[in-house]
Amino acid sequence: MESARHIRVVAAVIASEGKYLITQRRPAAVLPLLWEFPGGRVEEGESDATALAREVRHRLGVTVETGDLISFVSHPYERYTVDLYLYECRITEGTPEARNVADFRWVTSNDFDRFEFTPADDSSVAKLLGIAD
Repeated sequence: MESARHIRVVAAVIASEGKYLITQRRPAAVLPLLWEFPGGRVEEGESDATALAREVRHRLGVTVETGDLISFVSHPYERYTVDLYLYECRITEGTPEARNVADFRWVTSNDFDRFEFTPADDSSVAKLLGIAD
């Protein structure tokens, strides 16, 4: 049996005034209209910080600075496994706008359960809130 392909994905936890920035996947995307922390796939030879800067700029039009690694989750999907690295980030330039996402919101951690997150991001939310190992 062939082992599942692993895809390295990075996501940004951007906090401001007690709220976190989350984005909604576009209708034509895999896992359409689910919510996630902004980020995306790490390309071959690219650092996590470079991938985060590229993906967040592409999706929201802002520049971010990558901080510490917050958590890591590995989530198996049907055809591949996502290895999701969640980093603390801060916006250094620009104001978020929905460029390549369906929508974005600033929400408190208490509001997370009102949004349907992708399975990998749902596991990250649990880690972020300290309710999972």
